Amino acid sequence: MSGYRDVALFFLLALLWGGSFVSIEVGLDYYPPILYAAYRFDVAALALLSYVLLAESSPLPRTRSDLAAIGFSGGLSVAVNNSLLFVGQQYTTSGIAAITYSLVPIATAAVAALWIGGTSLDARGAVGVVLAFVGVGLVAQPDPANLTGGVTIGVGLIAVGVLAVAVGSVGLRTVEISFSSIALTGWAMGFGALLIHGFSLGFGESQRLPATELPALVALGFLGLLASAVAYTIYFTLLGRLGAFEINLVSYVVPVVATVAGALLLAEPVTRLTVAGFAVIVVGFGLLKHHTIATEAPKLLARVGGLF
Repeated sequence: MSGYRDVALFFLLALLWGGSFVSIEVGLDYYPPILYAAYRFDVAALALLSYVLLAESSPLPRTRSDLAAIGFSGGLSVAVNNSLLFVGQQYTTSGIAAITYSLVPIATAAVAALWIGGTSLDARGAVGVVLAFVGVGLVAQPDPANLTGGVTIGVGLIAVGVLAVAVGSVGLRTVEISFSSIALTGWAMGFGALLIHGFSLGFGESQRLPATELPALVALGFLGLLASAVAYTIYFTLLGRLGAFEINLVSYVVPVVATVAGALLLAEPVTRLTVAGFAVIVVGFGLLKHHTIATEAPKLLARVGGLF
């Protein structure tokens, strides 16, 4: 039964994270983008820290490494990344944003190879990284006459956010934490929310209370509670059960969910170049991770076969 539960949680995670891109699109009609990102993590931090403080015996950060971990996760993966994502998604569809975001595992592997070593890029892996960015170029569909507007600028901002996630994730590997990953996530969300509020003020956004219109409330509730607090709890649960390779495959299911949901719910267009770009990114991931795939794919197939 645990195998079926893990599969169900995997696809639930893909649905929640895929739906988050659609929710961002909906909420951007009601909020300034950076303030909207801040509200997302206000809600998420309140929910997750309430759970952590009630359920865990050692929920508080106690060491410098704990604080460093909160800085890497909250400062880069939450604050910088989401500020850029929400601003960038003003110029893209849900599907294009999610496809660009599927660069996270590739960017993280590249940053890890450069920063901490141990996983050097061979020629095939280097080609994979290049292909992944070629795929993003196809998704962005850059217009040489207008490189400072439209989809190009949106994809560019989101890609910089992806790099922030990669640096934050690799930085996190360099420190040892004394509390759980879920507790770290809660504190990182709280710290990140404070930083994003500061960014919002610094960029001169008009500050307002959360909107009361039903679509705005539903979008914010989905983002803060389901796509953040619940989804990250599922992520860390599956990370412990399945391992990093299998859980990172969710990055390639999420864009499918976001693209289909955006087309059905928001009538967002899906072009052939967008689909082709995503395919090229997946091929790039396969080349970059070819050693891991050769080792882990038989285990994954055996796990899936055991369900039937």
